[in-house]
Amino acid sequence: MKMILAVIQDKDSPKLTQNLVKAGIRATKLASTGGFLRAGNTTFMIGIEDHRVDEVLDLIRTSCRSREQVVSPTTPMGAQMESYVSYPVTVQVGGATVFVLDVAQFEQF
Repeated sequence: MKMILAVIQDKDSPKLTQNLVKAGIRATKLASTGGFLRAGNTTFMIGIEDHRVDEVLDLIRTSCRSREQVVSPTTPMGAQMESYVSYPVTVQVGGATVFVLDVAQFEQF
C-alpha cells in the first residue's frame, strides 16, 4: 500500500476531486498555504493499493495544470535589501507536487 500526498493549487482541486470520485478513489483534502506566494493550496492524502498508483498519478497529471501568474512581491526575496524586487514578476504556478510513500500498516476503524 502507498500514501500519495499531492499538493495542488486550489483552482485545480474541484477537477481532481471529481476525477478521483469517478474512479472510486477515496481521498482526504487538507487546506494548505504555499510559502512563496502565500496562496491557497489543497493537499490530497490518498491511500492506495500499489497496483493503482499509476492510475492516481495519471488523474493528478490530467487534473492539475501549470499556469503563469503575475505577482507583486511585498517582502524582500533575500536577506539583503538590494535583492528586493518591487516590480511585478511572472511566476509559474499550479501543477502538482506529489510524494509517494510506502505505508507500513493501514487500519480503518
